[in-house]
Amino acid sequence: MKTKLGLIYGGKSAEHKVSLQTALAVIKALDMNKFDIYPIYITEEGAWIRGEKLSEPAQDVKELELNNSGDEVSPLSFNKELFPTEQSGEQLDVIFPLLHGPNGEDGTVQGMLELLNLPYVGNGVLASAAGMDKVVMKHLFAQAGLAQAEFVAFIKNDWEKDSEAAYKEVEEKLGYPCFVKPANLGSSVGINKCNDRAGLINAFKEAFEFDRKIIIEEAIIGREIEIGVIGNDEPSCSVVGEIAPKKEFYDYKAKYEDGDTDLIIPASISESEYENIKEMAIRSFKAIDGSGLVRADFFLTNDGEFLINEVNTMPGFTPFSMFPLLWKHAGVEYPQLIEKLVQLAIERHEIKQQIKHTF
Repeated sequence: MKTKLGLIYGGKSAEHKVSLQTALAVIKALDMNKFDIYPIYITEEGAWIRGEKLSEPAQDVKELELNNSGDEVSPLSFNKELFPTEQSGEQLDVIFPLLHGPNGEDGTVQGMLELLNLPYVGNGVLASAAGMDKVVMKHLFAQAGLAQAEFVAFIKNDWEKDSEAAYKEVEEKLGYPCFVKPANLGSSVGINKCNDRAGLINAFKEAFEFDRKIIIEEAIIGREIEIGVIGNDEPSCSVVGEIAPKKEFYDYKAKYEDGDTDLIIPASISESEYENIKEMAIRSFKAIDGSGLVRADFFLTNDGEFLINEVNTMPGFTPFSMFPLLWKHAGVEYPQLIEKLVQLAIERHEIKQQIKHTF
């Protein structure tokens, strides 16, 4: 029997367009002899629209924007009305949330799926929330003994009360250059490199447009190294890749629009360095209680030290994305990778069904 797979994509997030590209790539890669695919589109305004089962793969992201077709549903309908199939009314077998950023990758949708008791691909509520909030993530990494860059963080209210104190703290603790980022966003949205006070002021303003909390990190001189992790309780790692941006850093445009960067796979590192980064990646995965997949991002300094930068709990699956390319070079083709993630979701769900809820 085919697996009834629901794909949730779009989302009320600055990364809405990234999610559409991810969904298109996944749909094109899925074997329709193995899967019945049901699109579930979240508009930029937050409306949920359920489309009919796909009869053939979509060819363009416009086909996935179901604003004028399909049935609008409520994500608060905690029953079988939300994710039925059109034939039997039964629930879907598994959900794949192809969502990036807040209102999707951050544990919100995962929490809803937990309440629905549906198997879903990827990280759970805690790991998703911790992986989205860079400040919380870095505190967990510190607790796990993982080396990382120095950082400070602010919430918008405190900055508005005394912006001068915020700027001084950055200058005293980190200095220039430094990077200013929204705490709860990915895909390099709202990130700026600052070389002086004027740049810092502008970067604060832009980052706070995307989040109420921001993080500022010291600039690290070194190579940007990434590795993929998949699994549940016994995760495994891919080969290692390196990002060599032609710009000052790997920004949104380089990632998703013009491909203006070099992805070097496999990266040129020694066997001992590979074992080191694998151990750190798995430790970071376990630090957030990860499941399914993460992409772990590191800096390799000129002194030969690995510093963890972040983990991405829902890395993109676009043609320019690192995560599927890392696994392809590890011998796992894209369709196989998706099937593996679906299987991991089902396995995790089956284990959770064994948990006692009464005594």
